[in-house]
Amino acid sequence: MTTFEQNSALSERAQSFLSRDVHHHVIDGQRVPAASGRTLTTVNPSTGEALAQLAAGDEADVHRAVEAARRAFKGHWSTWTPYQRQALLVRIAHLLDERFEELIQIEAMDMGAPVSRLRTTKPALLKMLSFFGSQAANIAGETLMNGIPGTVATMTLKAPVGVIGGIIPWNGPLNGQFWIIGAVLASGCTAVLKPSEEASLSVLRVAEILQEAGVPDGVLNVVTGLGKEAGHALAAHPDVDRIAFTGSTQTGRSIIQASAVNIKKLQLELGGKSADIVCADADLDKAVPGAAMGVFANSGQICFAGTRVLVQRSVVDEFTERLLAFTDTLRVGRSLDDASTLGPVISRPQLDKVLSYIDIGRADGAELLCGGQRVEGELGKGYFVQPSVFGGVTNEMRIGREEIFGPVLSILPFDDVDEAIAIANDSEYGLGGAVWSQNLSTALRVVHGVHTGTMWVNCYGYIDPMVGFGGTKLSGYGAKGSSAHMDTYLYTKSVYLQL
Repeated sequence: MTTFEQNSALSERAQSFLSRDVHHHVIDGQRVPAASGRTLTTVNPSTGEALAQLAAGDEADVHRAVEAARRAFKGHWSTWTPYQRQALLVRIAHLLDERFEELIQIEAMDMGAPVSRLRTTKPALLKMLSFFGSQAANIAGETLMNGIPGTVATMTLKAPVGVIGGIIPWNGPLNGQFWIIGAVLASGCTAVLKPSEEASLSVLRVAEILQEAGVPDGVLNVVTGLGKEAGHALAAHPDVDRIAFTGSTQTGRSIIQASAVNIKKLQLELGGKSADIVCADADLDKAVPGAAMGVFANSGQICFAGTRVLVQRSVVDEFTERLLAFTDTLRVGRSLDDASTLGPVISRPQLDKVLSYIDIGRADGAELLCGGQRVEGELGKGYFVQPSVFGGVTNEMRIGREEIFGPVLSILPFDDVDEAIAIANDSEYGLGGAVWSQNLSTALRVVHGVHTGTMWVNCYGYIDPMVGFGGTKLSGYGAKGSSAHMDTYLYTKSVYLQL
């Protein structure tokens, strides 16, 4: 039996869940062990100690889960009306609202985000469920004119695609899974979720809570395990109709290849190296904390983090001074400590990767202005990195081009807006980006000029499911949010009716 951090801040429900000997798959409404009997260990990144044992799923477990999802899709679930699915999403929202503190405690222990940050994500989760509830009652086809001789009526219908495979990243699984779950329940699809082996616990707990809310057996299944085993099996399974994936570009490529077996629909949110452009006329009182937390939030583990901060040369010194002062106010600490601003990175390999990029930045000639070290001392063996700022970075440097996925901010000076746009576009990625300017014409010029899926103006990181976001270039494709998101869970059926 593994140990976990006994802490008075943990609720009884969270304590009880975390104390289980093994966390099994959830398949067809039942908790079941891996077919092989194997388990794997997940670690609390705040302590570096074992937190829980997970079922180590493989192809056999994925196949069992997909079969359950297919049965549910063809069975009673297919008779549910849009209003019934909408009512289910409303019940889920109420239950998650009540149980949110329990869920964020589990999430904090499992992936390291501070509870203080996770509490702020509750409105976004409830908003997402409200959005998908509204979508359930707004699935519609069209009545169309035609040029067919005689009396023929023509129309289109929207129908659920079928079984969805959801591969969920470790950097925010609690809320992130609902981009998939919400659309599945609204559309009438079913799903098999494969959370990251680094952070599976909140997904497993949510699956149990959704059963309490009335989600029928088999509609939502969870298989834990390694990506190269369970994840690959899910992407390649011939009876999975669609894959939703968030993660690295490298893994995204392998999913595209695996999906060819039955030409699956894909939605891919991949890597990023987003440019956050601070113009000379920006309100620095807003731009400094906005740009800083555009990187340091979630310890830099956000796909659209604005890690390239482009600052107009005339204000770069003042901006840098203010940024360093703001960074000094951030407190790195354990995830259950309410005073923590930043938690650990997810794992020892990720810690080593972040520290190696800091060494690379120095070697390439960038100036390390603050941070750059692992935080140890009273934090013991946790995977903590100081928030780090580099000055004098160029796009030719690896820290200016490659995704680090840690709390490392690079300042790149520019002279005019055209140069800033060119620097921003000199990247293989295109996920996020921002511009800070009090001149609307300047801001819109940058918005139209930067080749990326999402742009923020005088803010960073807002996401609303009614608007959505997505990527371009190597950052992937397919909408998350908006009616376009729902369309990918549906297919269009054309109907010709001879009268």
